Amino acid sequence: MIFLIFNIDFLDLISTPPGSMIFVLLLALTTALISTILTKWLVDTEELARKQKQIKAHQEEKEKIIELAEVDPERYSKLRKKWERKDAMFKKSQQGMAMQRLKPTCITFLPMIIIFSVLNTVVFGGSPVALSAMHANDVPLIGDFIEARNTIWINFTAWYFLCSLGLNTLIQRLLKLQTQASGGMGQMMGATKAKSLEFPDV
Repeated sequence: MIFLIFNIDFLDLISTPPGSMIFVLLLALTTALISTILTKWLVDTEELARKQKQIKAHQEEKEKIIELAEVDPERYSKLRKKWERKDAMFKKSQQGMAMQRLKPTCITFLPMIIIFSVLNTVVFGGSPVALSAMHANDVPLIGDFIEARNTIWINFTAWYFLCSLGLNTLIQRLLKLQTQASGGMGQMMGATKAKSLEFPDV
């Protein structure tokens, strides 16, 4: 009987703000910790970091080769062929890296889907769980944002996503995890820019 009362009180506590806000924050923290620990356990993160540096250098080399097209066409042609042979190997390497990163997800995906479905339907029922710091007049109301009394309330999915976004990066940095996040946005933008460049015909 006491256990039942405790369960009811606990559900009441976490199903409405501010208890729901703290509960989802702790859930996101726990998920980030589990994911990071599994990644360190199952994935050779140092090897991934080494391959990422090689791929980044390979993409930067493409820009230098393109600059030779008008200056030295003969050397450009030789270096281009050499780069394209290496590029085929790097593409296979990237596929292997993607499979490595998927290992933790394969373990956590189904349990997390079940937990999230139960929480979202049984505990929260689509109700708002957190109050946004933004004013309702400052942002457009999109998807998960709900306007109430000139404020923005956020539901379970949106609040979990916001918490997870920040906590995943923080936990990875604290545990010195080198994954696809290593290098930051600058590295991502640099790689995308290099990939978008096309070899000119000479």
